[in-house]
Amino acid sequence: SGFFAGSLWYLYNLTGDEKWKTLAKKYTEALKQQQYITSHHDIGFIIGCSYLNGMRMGQEAYDTIIVQAAKSLSTRFRSGAGVIQSWNTRTGWQAQRGWECPVIIDNMMNLEILFEATSLSGDSTFYNMAVSHADMTLKNHFRMDGSSYHVVDYDMRTGKVRSRCTAQGYSDESAWARGQAWGIYGYTMCYRYTRQLKYLEQAEAAYEFVCTHPNLPEDLIPYWDFDAPDGEEFRDASASAIVASALLELSQYVSEKKAKEYVGAALKMLKSLSSEKYQSRKTNCAFLLHSVGHHPAGSEIDASIVYADYYYIEALLRLEHLIKKGKI
Repeated sequence: SGFFAGSLWYLYNLTGDEKWKTLAKKYTEALKQQQYITSHHDIGFIIGCSYLNGMRMGQEAYDTIIVQAAKSLSTRFRSGAGVIQSWNTRTGWQAQRGWECPVIIDNMMNLEILFEATSLSGDSTFYNMAVSHADMTLKNHFRMDGSSYHVVDYDMRTGKVRSRCTAQGYSDESAWARGQAWGIYGYTMCYRYTRQLKYLEQAEAAYEFVCTHPNLPEDLIPYWDFDAPDGEEFRDASASAIVASALLELSQYVSEKKAKEYVGAALKMLKSLSSEKYQSRKTNCAFLLHSVGHHPAGSEIDASIVYADYYYIEALLRLEHLIKKGKI
């Protein structure tokens, strides 16, 4: 629910038109009670995309809400394992998987409100939790080739890995496209806050896997899973939008040679996403066509999805800012 409000903040930032700010505040402040959610990890997406953007772009006094959201997310931190638990395991389809403390690569994206909460409150507890989670994910989620597992299940008392598998990918050992995108973006963001080189290197390694993969199409919009078999080769525009946005930030932290490569790839992705093939303006009210939500569950296959739009607009905004600063 935070993605739509976040998109409105981005439109306000891009245009300076007060009507977008009015709408952004309306749809952000409708989420006020979400700051208290402790039942899942997505509070980072919900509050970060809405309230954090509102604080940054609208100069709104949302500090206390962001800190409270971080406190709520912190209740899911399992100190024995050193990670933030993604899903509950007693009800729903997750209960059928035999997990104890499942962590999904998507969870990296929620760390931003923890880092911000430390900046806003001075309480280093949030920062330390974020770093612990990032370190454990770096240690246990990634394969030698830079690709990521979707789910790692931990013993919440000892931190021992119980299993590595998938929920939304093609198979346990496949490379789910959006999962790779979350890894690139998540570790780029972690480097922004910590300046720990290992996070920068992981973001680069994750992107190297994507950009050199033989199954990456010429237009750089990946199939929903890099190992998806013929007949299931739906594209995932959301993965490309996330990677494009991440690369534009990543380009600011690396050598001039690498920066040129990353910006070039991001531009190619954005040009593809902005082409008639992927634009949905003639089809529905979204920006983008051709994303995949949860293929194994038969949900949102070849669809327009709100987070694809959010990261597409974010990437365009980042591109404009870099151009205005003379960095591109």
